[in-house]
Amino acid sequence: MPGIDECLLEAMALPGARGAAVIDWVSGLALGTVGACPGGDGEAGAVETAEFARMAAEHTAFAPAEAGKGLPVQDVIVTTRDGFHLLCFVETCFDSSVFLHLWLDRDTGNLALARLRLQNLAERLVLA
Repeated sequence: MPGIDECLLEAMALPGARGAAVIDWVSGLALGTVGACPGGDGEAGAVETAEFARMAAEHTAFAPAEAGKGLPVQDVIVTTRDGFHLLCFVETCFDSSVFLHLWLDRDTGNLALARLRLQNLAERLVLA
């Protein structure tokens, strides 16, 4: 079971990976980052991405409340002109407010493969 650093390195091994982060969507704090960050500022990027993830996870328009069913949102995919952003929520034994963010190059990345691998990483990630 990989920790944060190992998880991020595995994510960066995916074709087209530009950058990856493990972010707490409540605080906006990046628990770990590797590679590039959209906009160039990792801290600001983590806060902005966390705000987007929190909106998807907390608003019933995206995630109707179902008691006892785990996280309401599994992942979020955003496409831009030059890339893909995958936000994959991580189930944890505490408050489950962590997600993986992977930024892929649109020309060289494989969105389907990245989504499957990120899901696998999220299931195996150990947060201590």
